[in-house]
Amino acid sequence: MVIKVFLATSSGSTAIKKKQQDVVGFLEALKVEYAELDIACNEQNRMWMRQNVPEEKKPSNGIPLPPQIFNEESYCGDYDTFFDAKEDNTVYAFLGLPPPPGSKEAQEEEDEEQEEEELQQLEQDQDEQGSEEEEEDAELQEEEEEAE
Repeated sequence: MVIKVFLATSSGSTAIKKKQQDVVGFLEALKVEYAELDIACNEQNRMWMRQNVPEEKKPSNGIPLPPQIFNEESYCGDYDTFFDAKEDNTVYAFLGLPPPPGSKEAQEEEDEEQEEEELQQLEQDQDEQGSEEEEEDAELQEEEEEAE
């Protein structure tokens, strides 16, 4: 799986440049493989990005600005959603990637899975206990009927 980051290498906007640098720098720090796709010099990249950003995620003018992030063909989000994922320590989930072992995200997933397993075990134990009680009740009822 390749993460695609659509950028504008010759953007006049310092805000866009900072956002692009933030995304790329963070992906590099996490050692996430990604490809930079320039929309300023490559019309095909620009058209592909614009066509594949979901309608509900496009700004009111209809033209999404870089950086836009995809996992292969799957849309992940723009800078704002990336930033939110970064703040929530859910970048790997945002990117649609499994978290590396030992990461905070991986630990949280393991904790959730363990809680889920414990709940399932508890429900199973309760079901078994309920079945045992039903069997005991049936045996008592049979004994009472035989005694009569």
